[in-house]
Amino acid sequence: MKKHVSEQDNFIFLTVALVLLLLVAAVADQFAGSSVQRLVPAATVVTLAIAVWSVKNTRTWFRTGIGFFIAIFGILVAGQFLDTVGLHYAHLSLLMVFFAGTGWLALRQVLFTGDITGNKILGAICVYLLLGLTFATVFLLIVQFSPDAFKGANHSAWYDNFADFVYFSFVSLTTLGFGDITPVKPLARFLVYFEAIAGQFYLTILVASLVGMHISKRLSDSN
Repeated sequence: MKKHVSEQDNFIFLTVALVLLLLVAAVADQFAGSSVQRLVPAATVVTLAIAVWSVKNTRTWFRTGIGFFIAIFGILVAGQFLDTVGLHYAHLSLLMVFFAGTGWLALRQVLFTGDITGNKILGAICVYLLLGLTFATVFLLIVQFSPDAFKGANHSAWYDNFADFVYFSFVSLTTLGFGDITPVKPLARFLVYFEAIAGQFYLTILVASLVGMHISKRLSDSN
């Protein structure tokens, strides 16, 4: 891991890290037990914090490798405590707020901090991934309130379903709609099609506009 992450390269790090974390979540879901699956949300939180929240503070301690693993351990212990005392809603709500807040902070860095660069275009992609993670936690919250809200979902602890609903969220966000997990309750259906609409508008309006602005700037600089 790099010792320092700046506003010039933070989204490069975050894109690679998020893709790897999503891959690890899938591998853990297929081959590992619940104890390993609990690590994935904690690792995701710390990765986002390093890449997005800490760019304003060049001395943030958890930028180092040792600090990274200490932070994961601390978040894992806190999450374990919330789940042990039955505060699953609180744990998921905190994750949802964190993902949404990080996405908003990343979007502000993309839109309001100077010229459009390749790093910022990657940042827009990261916001797209964060949108999927945010909706995944929303769906997990719905399952906690109403276990039969989704057909095809496992009736188990939320962290055992984390990878399944991350998968379902991105399938909905990209409008693939394979149908192996299906919303059956009205609120669940609304959120699923709302996510699909948001995902399409985000790609066609914001990301396409940023790419166009970046290309136009490069062409004008070359002339």
